[in-house]
Amino acid sequence: MGWISKIANSADLASGMMERLGSDFAQDIINNPETGTRKYASVVMRCSGCSDQDGCAKLQAENDHLDHAPSYCRNADVLERKLRA
Repeated sequence: MGWISKIANSADLASGMMERLGSDFAQDIINNPETGTRKYASVVMRCSGCSDQDGCAKLQAENDHLDHAPSYCRNADVLERKLRA
């Protein structure tokens, strides 16, 4: 997989995880485009370094909603913090 494809796949997985957790960064981006976009890009980049993207894709395919990010998620702390905000 090429670098651009990897980032695009990671963006899809990160967005899917946010959707399933109810932890959307859209309002942050609308309220403060520069900071919100930077935060979202950081989430995507961390996701791109995940060693179990296939497992994440499978988890998302099997679940429309999740109460918590999986333990292997490199963004679990960010997404969980966003849920409490």
